[in-house]
Amino acid sequence: MLKSCIDWSMEERAQYRQAGYWTDEELSLILERQVRDNANGVAIIDGAREKTYACLDKASTQLAGYLHAQGVRAGDTAIVQLPNCYEFYVVFFALQKLAVLPVNALMNHNQIELLQYADALNPTLVIADAKHPLFGTNDFTQTLQAKANNLRHVLLKGPSSWARNLVEKLHASACINHHAALPFRKHNADHVAFFQLSGGSTGTPKLIPRTHNDYFYSIRQSVDVCQWSSNTRYLCALPAAHNFPLSSPGALGVFYAGGTVVCAPDPSPSSCFPLIAQHRVTWTALVPPAATLWLDSKERCHADLSSLAVIQVGGAKLSATVAARLEDELGVLLQQVFGMAEGLVNYTRLDDDAWTRHHTQGRPMSEADRVQIVDEHNQPVALGETGLLTTKGPYTFRGYLNAPVHNLLAFTPEGFYRSGDLVKQTASGYLIVEGRDKDQINKGGEKVAAEELENHFLAHPAVHDCAVVAMPDTLLGERICAFIVKREHEAEPVSRASLARFIRSVGLANYKIPDRIEFIDVLPKTKVGKVDKKALREHIKRLLNRLPTA
Repeated sequence: MLKSCIDWSMEERAQYRQAGYWTDEELSLILERQVRDNANGVAIIDGAREKTYACLDKASTQLAGYLHAQGVRAGDTAIVQLPNCYEFYVVFFALQKLAVLPVNALMNHNQIELLQYADALNPTLVIADAKHPLFGTNDFTQTLQAKANNLRHVLLKGPSSWARNLVEKLHASACINHHAALPFRKHNADHVAFFQLSGGSTGTPKLIPRTHNDYFYSIRQSVDVCQWSSNTRYLCALPAAHNFPLSSPGALGVFYAGGTVVCAPDPSPSSCFPLIAQHRVTWTALVPPAATLWLDSKERCHADLSSLAVIQVGGAKLSATVAARLEDELGVLLQQVFGMAEGLVNYTRLDDDAWTRHHTQGRPMSEADRVQIVDEHNQPVALGETGLLTTKGPYTFRGYLNAPVHNLLAFTPEGFYRSGDLVKQTASGYLIVEGRDKDQINKGGEKVAAEELENHFLAHPAVHDCAVVAMPDTLLGERICAFIVKREHEAEPVSRASLARFIRSVGLANYKIPDRIEFIDVLPKTKVGKVDKKALREHIKRLLNRLPTA
């Protein structure tokens, strides 16, 4: 099942090994290396807890030992949903030691998303936070079991009042204190280490298999580009499960370099500024809306942010004006990051000039990254012209899990991944992001598939047709607007409020809920009969600007 979605050629594999990109090392060696050389170094600060590399290694081994004793085995799959905390990283390394393959869900994912992951993976294990509304009782776990017949174990971080049931309920704090080390199976570094989530353009989530070889190279190369060391103190303010704060260079890059991760509950100024001051944070990563909030916060006038040297910004395009303000007003260096969970990561460099830092989204981090910008017929566009980004390389994946039909569309015949991004390239190789070709809304860095929302709206008996589009927003970049065509002759007229209640009731993540609902008599169509979403985007722009419609 898993080998079918990993398809580097034998020639590519040999080339990547010979060049030193692939070293046949598993991800757990990141931690083992620090235990050998830096055991007493502080790996993680989470509130009042300061955990050394030795503590992190011991805790993850004990948790792996407990799971092994319960029958969890190499090759099993897991769903993990934890906040930014020490336990997130304990679980990550424990599952790596066991060769269990997790997908890390975000804390704002709800029942729809978790059921979809369960359907794709049929997990043996769920590790979650008792504070999440889905795990306040065992009702949702029973629903998960109906979808995933392999599910036998649930571990919760924090106290729970569940009655006993078929799923074993344990607290993570107990698991990591009472189980001795066991010998664990070593990975094949060509095999899958874990799955990441794609911000796809359809309603079905696509899982991205990341191997030890490709992901470890991405981490090492990111650390090299960013020049991290044991002196790096990184504030993890974005959700820990995101690829950006996990590996670009993120927490795993910190651990590779021997530095310290400081956990923040969220990226708000009120949460982050005191942590920066208290722990002398040197780096952090933000999405553009959070960066704007930092600039506009009155709290920064009273906070000592002098230790902060670099702010990375990624997830969505940053305006050049905000980029310049970040450097001028916060006294930091800006590093723009344009990456994707599927692989390719671009960075502006620390010694780039101001124009490059403010106006581009960086260049590929590896000499082995191959980037082609093409038109709709897969033909290269001229330098400086906008086109579709395609890419391949030693850390860009070669296929989504169990998605053979979609993979035919997602890759060119030459094996280049079609990212769906519209970009242009400068003469020096830097990319400037111009937008998206996929039917997707980028709401403050969170990707929302229009098709998924449309399908949910169409399930309402009073909805005849629906189209979901992005509308511009100063803070988040884009918000979500749903255009609704009502069914005729309905006994009870439908309202915006009733539709909003309906869409909330289906169990979607909160960030997917439309910000605006507009009724329309008929959806505009293109000459080939498709819904003209460009016209709808222009329509909502006019409404927002209070201009008359054409």
